[in-house]
Amino acid sequence: MSDIHPTAVIEDGAIIGDNVVIGPYCCVGGDTVLGDGVRLTSHVVVAGFTTIGPNSHLYPFASIGHPPQDLKYKGEASRLEIGANNVIREYVTMNPGTEGGGMLTQIGNNCLFMVGAHVAHDCIVGNHVIFANNATIGGHVSVEEFAILGGLSAVHQFVRIGRHAMVGGMSGVEQDVIPYGSVIGNRARLAGLNIVGLKRRGFSRGDIAILRKAYRLMFAEEGSMAERLIDASEMYKENQAVMDIVEFIRGDSSRAICQPRTEQGGA
Repeated sequence: MSDIHPTAVIEDGAIIGDNVVIGPYCCVGGDTVLGDGVRLTSHVVVAGFTTIGPNSHLYPFASIGHPPQDLKYKGEASRLEIGANNVIREYVTMNPGTEGGGMLTQIGNNCLFMVGAHVAHDCIVGNHVIFANNATIGGHVSVEEFAILGGLSAVHQFVRIGRHAMVGGMSGVEQDVIPYGSVIGNRARLAGLNIVGLKRRGFSRGDIAILRKAYRLMFAEEGSMAERLIDASEMYKENQAVMDIVEFIRGDSSRAICQPRTEQGGA
């Protein structure tokens, strides 16, 4: 049985799961779906064609599913899909997709969005991702699993953030960030591998050592990037993490790969 505060406004058509808690002064639109165990603390607004997965917890003044901040948006019935077990803190904003971007913004499971974080239209965010306070991603950005965006960081539209990557606080990210990479700086540059994050995720010392060697090879001075990727894929073809980086760099993107500040940037 759900617990809905008498001051909450629930429009006709909204689908409310079991054991949902909707606190004071929340507004839930008629095209939204709240999964089992969802909790809206108070003053939360959920609008549009938005689905929120089971056991997600939204804090006061989160604004979820309102029209995207895109002048090309013409009111199309695009969607916002949020997975299970997410924590969405105060003043977080998330927008649905647009016709020009596939009509969908998608959030995975077990993510944490701290105060004031923003997910723009047509973004794809994987599982176990963390956005620190006021981290912002522009339209069409993809953020892969276990990535972390530091406080006050901002990611340019169409950028890709690889799995297990770390974006330093107050960084402006204009280029793709490789999986397992760490970027820092006003205009972010690749600073090496996210060693702390890898250790926390249970990567062994041996795995990290191999990644270090492969990283140095791929971002060495000698040869072109294409040539170095061939060498890395041949030398480390049995190592999935290294191949994740190789395939990411080779992937289709409108943005360049974020590089070390110097050609010999260390890990």
